[in-house]
Amino acid sequence: MAFHEAMLYEKKEKNRVKCNLCGRRCLINEDATGFCLVRKNVNGVLTSLVYGKAVSAAVDPIGKKPLSHFNPGALVMSIATAGCNFRCKFCDNWMISQDRTIPGKDFPPDQVIKTARAKNCYGISYTYTEPTVFFEYAYDVAKIAHKLGFFNTFVTNGYLTPEAVKTISPILDAATVDFKGGGDPDFYKNYSSVPTVEPIYEALKEFRRNGVHIEITNLVVPKIGDSSDRIKEMATWIKEILGKDTPFHLLRFHPDYKMTTNQGTSVEIMEKAYMTARNAGLNYVYIGNIPGHPAENTYCPKCNELLIKRHSFEITRWNITKDKRCSVCNNKIPIVGDLHQTGARFPYALF
Repeated sequence: MAFHEAMLYEKKEKNRVKCNLCGRRCLINEDATGFCLVRKNVNGVLTSLVYGKAVSAAVDPIGKKPLSHFNPGALVMSIATAGCNFRCKFCDNWMISQDRTIPGKDFPPDQVIKTARAKNCYGISYTYTEPTVFFEYAYDVAKIAHKLGFFNTFVTNGYLTPEAVKTISPILDAATVDFKGGGDPDFYKNYSSVPTVEPIYEALKEFRRNGVHIEITNLVVPKIGDSSDRIKEMATWIKEILGKDTPFHLLRFHPDYKMTTNQGTSVEIMEKAYMTARNAGLNYVYIGNIPGHPAENTYCPKCNELLIKRHSFEITRWNITKDKRCSVCNNKIPIVGDLHQTGARFPYALF
């Protein structure tokens, strides 16, 4: 597809442009791209090189995002383009996030919606790479989806500007914000080439102010990103700023990309991180990437009744009343949307 003028940028002297989409706020010279590799200054106009050019599309269970308290069981159409505003050395999608050739297949917004409907999806998820860098594409898909009754979700590193959050929030229903290494600024600098983590926290506050459902993940990397103090600090911040009912997913690290010689995270370390977050006062803490672990499940924070039993992305037991209360003690459980019984257990790629 043709180059598409970007949103949220300023024209500067000497034909330069300043991108105000992510926390880097790149100042881009003519004929150069931003750090993300997919936003280019063409004759003083910031353009998206990936608009309508999907590098991956798949039908996923929403639990894969992961979203555990939002339309549980629903299928979503997941789309991504090339590009990213991070350079994570452990990225498991590095083949598409770091590809400088801008690969992809024409998949315009109206076709995304038609495909989602044909595949019995309830929503669209902008994921796999960083949706911030294909913001214009995501925005146009989300506008159509919103009008037609689909929900929209971002799976994001959270490095959006407040302006970007305000722009997308009226048509964005949920966001999974992915932290790494307990939010340690040095970890971000050394392993993701991110100069400061503050924009993530500001974006989260803005998402909350705008009524977007939020779930947080944190990748627990052994030895270099598994500090209990950092996890406690993060859990405390979530409790105080976002609320104690905010779902917090602790994700097990597996070696990939430039860190294939590193060890995967042990179950013992994951369970220690889980207890640290629970003891900090969060009601809904989960362990991810260990299928069958009891901490995949949802328990009532008041009486500890098993309410939702999961195995990986599949819900195998539902023990919540129609008005979303614990079936034993009647405690209100913060679930957005209803249980969707689609019968589909596994994600599958379209391309």
